[in-house]
Amino acid sequence: MTNYDQIKSSGGISEYLLKTNGLTVLLLEEHSAPVVTFMVTYLVGSRNEALGHTGATHLLEHLMFKGSRNYNKDSGDTIWTLLQNVGARLNATTWLDRTNYFELLPKEHLESAMAVEADRMRYALLRDSDRQPEMTVVRNEFERGENDPWESLEKSMWATAYQAHPYHHSTIGWQSDIEGVSTERLRQFYDTYYWPNNATVTVIGDFQAKQVLSLIERHFGALPSSPEPIPEMYTTEPRQQGPRRFIIKRTGEAGIVGVAYKTPPGSHPDNYPLAVLNNLLSSGKTSRFYRLLIDSGLATNLQVANHPFRDNGLFMIYAFLTPDTGHEQVENLILETLEQVRREGVEDQEVARAQAMAKAEVAFSRDGSYSIASALNESIALGDWTYYTTYLERLTEVTATDVQRVARLYLEEDQSTTGWFVPLADNSDDGEAVMEAAK
Repeated sequence: MTNYDQIKSSGGISEYLLKTNGLTVLLLEEHSAPVVTFMVTYLVGSRNEALGHTGATHLLEHLMFKGSRNYNKDSGDTIWTLLQNVGARLNATTWLDRTNYFELLPKEHLESAMAVEADRMRYALLRDSDRQPEMTVVRNEFERGENDPWESLEKSMWATAYQAHPYHHSTIGWQSDIEGVSTERLRQFYDTYYWPNNATVTVIGDFQAKQVLSLIERHFGALPSSPEPIPEMYTTEPRQQGPRRFIIKRTGEAGIVGVAYKTPPGSHPDNYPLAVLNNLLSSGKTSRFYRLLIDSGLATNLQVANHPFRDNGLFMIYAFLTPDTGHEQVENLILETLEQVRREGVEDQEVARAQAMAKAEVAFSRDGSYSIASALNESIALGDWTYYTTYLERLTEVTATDVQRVARLYLEEDQSTTGWFVPLADNSDDGEAVMEAAK
């Protein structure tokens, strides 16, 4: 323990800082099953990319499974072979503000996960011979997303809502960047961001803290901190000066209406009433949008989300239309509902029901060591891991007055972005007929 500073504790989770290199460590002992989740979260995502290497974080995610100094196909001891042979489930995910690599495995094999993650933190091989086939895999993933109407609409929503901020481009990147980025450019990106002082190790499960801290120091302690400060992403999005709209017209079966509004950074307290508003509008059969659009037969499904990100996010509403339902009709109903909330507010019982549903959702989402680590991962990404431990308490403090206030503040027309997916029949070029049907 002499090589650690204990920073703080919250909700049973303890934070330590490894003095030798600035690595953050979060520990939560949970002894209900003899398993452990080991996760490394890097504070790098598509937010840290720029034109020419969009998608770099995601492509690196693929390459970092292809081998590191001590675990590679030439030695016969690959990352996948080593960990799967001891019964581990392993993978990685990339998003706007972070990348995470994780293993869920029997507790007696925890040190194997540490050895792998420490090795590829600084010694990933990143070979051009691996990049070429992995680029094809990622491009195929990109094309599958392009063929999905909702994913295509979602990508355009962010690209239209954000002009300066790198949330403009999706995590998978633009196709030409996926195809054209060099291995050397990816290595430069890796050598900029993948360091202990830009990472958090999370360990949750059946272990003893003192022993695990000793093992982490053994495997990560000799790694150096970054030779240069981790670059700050300083671009901010200018205030929007009017509503933005776009339409995607292509082959498809059902229309979609999307409406989004700018929201504050994830650390801002207004995200708690926005979360309640999210549930109030869309969670359960008694929610406002469900009764308005699903019960009436105008939509087959709804998605409403307020994601707290490191920088300004979006409050997003999607309605998936039934056949022959007009886009304009559904959009107007969505806007009228939001205006009613802004003008008249909401009922106390609606807030209480939304809070109760949120508590249940959180309880289900935190079942097991991996689920807890995954949720913590998102709180680390937004800049404060205690967001995870204090979330429910802060949510229960929200009042109906708070919900109306944030609706008035953020759900305003001049800060909105609206997108329609309008399906075309195969080989259809009758644009006027399509737009008339959308009304």
